[in-house]
Amino acid sequence: MSTAHAGGEPVDARVLVVMGVSGSGKSTVAAMVAEQLGWAFAEGDAMHPAANVDKMHAGTPLTDEDRWPWLDVVAGWIRGHLQAGTNGVVTCSALKRSYRDVLRASGVVFVHVAGDRALLEKRMSARSGHFMPTSLLQSQLATLEPPQPDEAHVTVAADRTPAEEAAEVLALLGLPRD
Repeated sequence: MSTAHAGGEPVDARVLVVMGVSGSGKSTVAAMVAEQLGWAFAEGDAMHPAANVDKMHAGTPLTDEDRWPWLDVVAGWIRGHLQAGTNGVVTCSALKRSYRDVLRASGVVFVHVAGDRALLEKRMSARSGHFMPTSLLQSQLATLEPPQPDEAHVTVAADRTPAEEAAEVLALLGLPRD
């Protein structure tokens, strides 16, 4: 469908995993990209078990053991789309390479929405109704392992409007805009 590069090799983009720390704007950008492409969209946060949401809401960082079952659910959504031959966009923080390894498959491209701490704090402080408190941002930044050249990914800066960021994703991946 489109190409991105991993270690200089072109890869097919059929499912995009829009990743990054909380407050990066990944959900907004992902929804815009999915809408512009006419692809299915899923919010990875909605796939968290209630215990994870409760833990984060209380200001307690998730452990790897908390994340594995959630990552399996997100990976199942991805596999379902790949097996059905349908395109999709899903959000998932995918902070560590080991987490991305659970999600990785032929046809999956990671879209890292990256921002600096001050911008992320400002965004998190301004939103309401989200379970992730600003107090957990530091733990997410400490956990983040940005995608490496051998991983199928593109990175966009989270310092513009969501529309500009979504347009950059489409351009970087060579995806047609409506």
